[in-house]
Amino acid sequence: MFRFLRKKIRAAEEAIEKAEEEEKKGIFGISEKKIEELLWQLEMALLEADVALEVVEKIKNEIKKKLVGAPRKEAKELVEKALKDAIKNILKKSEGDFFKEVEKKEKPYVIMFVGVNGSGKTTAIAKLAYQLKKRGYSCVIAAADTFRAGAIEQLEKHAEKLGVKLIKHDFGADPAAVAYDAIEHAKAKHKDFVLIDTAGRMQTNINLMEEMRKIKRVANPDLIIFVGDALTGNDAIEQARKFNEVVGIDGVILTKVDADAKGGAALSIAYTIKKPLFFIGIGQGYDDQIPFKADWMLERIFGEE
Repeated sequence: MFRFLRKKIRAAEEAIEKAEEEEKKGIFGISEKKIEELLWQLEMALLEADVALEVVEKIKNEIKKKLVGAPRKEAKELVEKALKDAIKNILKKSEGDFFKEVEKKEKPYVIMFVGVNGSGKTTAIAKLAYQLKKRGYSCVIAAADTFRAGAIEQLEKHAEKLGVKLIKHDFGADPAAVAYDAIEHAKAKHKDFVLIDTAGRMQTNINLMEEMRKIKRVANPDLIIFVGDALTGNDAIEQARKFNEVVGIDGVILTKVDADAKGGAALSIAYTIKKPLFFIGIGQGYDDQIPFKADWMLERIFGEE
């Protein structure tokens, strides 16, 4: 994973090293004009890796701060450290502690999941139910994506495997009614969590977005989580922004990170929308949804192959 991002960063570092060998003047052995050229190369490399422009600018600015007034030394080493520090700062700000967050309120704790079709939302819900169950919590899943019979069937299979209660209505039923019934069931049976699946809406579909607002009004969720597909790059970021405008999101789960060679979405999404990245999906198994940690991603960008 992140092979493309790693390759682009290393290419930019090699250009810096070559420039340091060619020029023996100016700051750090490179003229200020050359530094601007190299930062431009780095910007292009990051944009090609689907890193959001806002994040690219933040990285460039932090690197420039480190360069100004720093002691004379090998330019490659200096810029490499500055780049790593800049990316680390961004990733650290993106970290979210889901399990600490959910301890704050009384049970049942209601979580609403939003995202577009194909993002892996239903599977992400099942994985989270598995993790919560491992920690001793009880869950109810609400199959509130009533627009697709396949979504209900998929959740049924997961719920059966996990031994988790599923609340469903018929295909085409009112999604808000499904969410309401799931919450009432959780209260009656003293369940800890209600996980509400919603239809995979394109962020441009006004009618379906209104339906999602209705679910939010009825369910009054404690947490709204956006589930995005890492493979869609900047599209996932734009989707998250739109969902945040419509219903407000409190955190992110990024799926299919294991298949993402570029890495731009994982680097950018949480920082760009100013919401925590709670989990990332790194495989198909129930255990393959892990809490996001900055050091984990740094190792995969800057570590050895």
